[in-house]
Amino acid sequence: MKIASVTIDNKNHLALYREGKLALLDDYGIKATSVAELSHDDFAKLKDINRFQDYTFSYNSIIDQKSSLLCIGLNYKSHVSEHAGGKIPETPVVFSKANNAFTGNHSIVQTGNGMHMDYEGELCVMIGKTARNVGEANALNYVLGYFIGNDVSSRLMQYKTTQFFLGKSFDNFYPNGPYISIGEINDPQNLTIQTRVNGELRQDSNTGLMIFPVNKLISYISQFMTLRPGDCISTGTPAGVIMGMPESNQKWLGKGDKVEVQITGLGKLETTFE
Repeated sequence: MKIASVTIDNKNHLALYREGKLALLDDYGIKATSVAELSHDDFAKLKDINRFQDYTFSYNSIIDQKSSLLCIGLNYKSHVSEHAGGKIPETPVVFSKANNAFTGNHSIVQTGNGMHMDYEGELCVMIGKTARNVGEANALNYVLGYFIGNDVSSRLMQYKTTQFFLGKSFDNFYPNGPYISIGEINDPQNLTIQTRVNGELRQDSNTGLMIFPVNKLISYISQFMTLRPGDCISTGTPAGVIMGMPESNQKWLGKGDKVEVQITGLGKLETTFE
């Protein structure tokens, strides 16, 4: 099933999503306000919903404001090569983004003045049950679902200090969605991931090329911190970002640019830059 978080007439709803049509969960007595709050009883009800309608709506972030987003750097060898002196990491490179960065499909991101704005199309994983000291063999059992993220970055601020956080956490710097896919992705390491800028293909890879696959990321992180329902892991980006281009070809994102990220089975995430 696919679940979206949407706004209709200034009211937020969770909704089952099917080809642009919605079934609003609160119409069926489901009171959860975020995907992570859905109970076993709620999911049982969802299986019986088959009436979808047309609505005028806007998308919200799939990630709830109360949840944590952990991001993985340098998780594709092709992207490692885009960093000056880049070395393949021996363990996952983990950093975070602030919750003010969470925003939905069709959002607008302000590019600022000379901030060197870049895109990073990524597969994002939402945790479905509390995970602590999880083994790799069992780690995928802790996944609720998968969706698309765009780890927007100000390269100027990202590398101004040794800490990535500020350069990754401007407002709306993590567009995500358009929905979360639950129970539909059998193998998260066999998905095509593509990013286009104004229709031009920039990133074209497969999640099978991750250095650290999803199960290893969950297991590794859970050795040090408890992952709770609703927490998310953005699993890194492949080659093709602006930063990796020759300096003479680098044209940072600016007013009117549109970035589209597509992943097999997860739809298309569209973001406009101004």
